[in-house]
Formats: sequence, C-alpha cells, structure tokens
Amino acid sequence: MKKIVALFAALLVAGIASAAVNINTATKAELEALPEVGPARAQAIIDYRTKNGPFKSAEDLKKVDGVGDKNFEGMKSKIATSGPTKIDWEAPKKDAAKADAPKADAGKKDAPASAANAKDAPKKDAAAAAAPAKDAAKDAAKKDAPAKAADKPMTKEEKAAADKAKKEADKKAKAEEKAKKEAEKKAKAAEAKAKKEAEAKAKKEAAAKKDAPAKDAAKDAAKKDAPTKDAAKKEETPKKP
Repeated sequence: MKKIVALFAALLVAGIASAAVNINTATKAELEALPEVGPARAQAIIDYRTKNGPFKSAEDLKKVDGVGDKNFEGMKSKIATSGPTKIDWEAPKKDAAKADAPKADAGKKDAPASAANAKDAPKKDAAAAAAPAKDAAKDAAKKDAPAKAADKPMTKEEKAAADKAKKEADKKAKAEEKAKKEAEKKAKAAEAKAKKEAEAKAKKEAAAKKDAPAKDAAKDAAKKDAPTKDAAKKEETPKKP
C-alpha cells in the first residue's frame, strides 16, 4: 500500500514538474509566462535569486518585492524549484492583457493631448522667438520717449526755466574750470619755488665744501704764526731800568 502511495506521489510531482516554471533556472521570458508576472516582477525574481541564491521552496517566492499572498496563489500551481521549465498553458496571459488595457487606454487618451501639444509647439516657438523683438520694441519706445517730449512745444515758463537752468549750469562749469586753472597755477608756482630753493641750497653747499680746505689752511697758518707773533711782542716790550 505504501509503495502505491509513493508511486502516486511521484507521478503527481512528475506531472506538476512537466508543466511548471523552474523559478531557479527560468529566463525572464519564461517567468513572464506565469500569471500575475510582468517584465518588472520577472526581473525582481531574477535579481532576488542572483543576490540570495536559489529558492529552497516555492513559498520563498513571496520574499520577492512585489509578490504577495494574492499573487502567489495565482501562480503556485505553475512553479517549481527543480526540474526543467515546461509551459503548456497560454503564454500571453489574459490577466496581464487586462492589466495592460488601462495603460493602452491611457495612451489613447494621451494621444490627442500629444497631438494638440505638437500643433501648439510652432505657436509657442514663434511666441518665444517674438519675445526678444517685443522687448527691443519696448526699450526703443522708452528711449524715444524723451525725444517725443522734446518735440512738444514748450511754454514760456518752461522755456525761461530751461534757459535759467542752462545759464546756471554754464556759470557753474566756468567757475569750476577757473578754480581748476588757479589750482594748477598755484601748484606750478609752488613746484617752481621748491625747485629754485633746492638749487640754491645745493649751490651753497657746494661752495661751502669748496671753501672748506682754504679756511682750514688759514687756520693752520694762523696757529703756526702764533708763536712768532708772541716772540716779536716780547722783544718790542722795553726793559725797566
């Protein structure tokens, strides 16, 4: 009896293995054949087994990010941890197609918006290109404003005020020019005086240096003649009787 049960179990396992995806050796495309498994989830399974080693049991698949109890229930009958991978069910999963349907619809909804953006793009580019020209026109208008104001005839009061302001400005400019010339004149006079004094001092010092040897010689001669003069004075003095 035990042998019959063991044989039945072996046949059952073989039957499961004959139509299952080996999550330890399956490629990404083969993993995507499983229910509830898309490209991202298939890559997550491959990354997990690469990092942590082969799955020891089918239950370990729930350790992969994105695989929960609900997902596992839908694929547990089609996975194995050993044996060759064999797929005898329809590879393009209906559930996956349903899951992708909203994305397709969203793409269709976005299509008109993209087309509208494409149509509006030349207008936006033209507006962006025209912006510098508008700014330049504004700047030119600001610059021309004083000229336009000047073209407008002035009243007598405005003209008198303008003439008065001009005269005061001219008077101030002349005063400043005069003060500048006087300052330059004083600076030149001071410079000439300083130069003249420096030259006179230099001449005096040179003459003093030149006369120094003659004065020294006269002093030396006077010192030498002193004893002779003293002796002459003594001879001239009369002796008392």
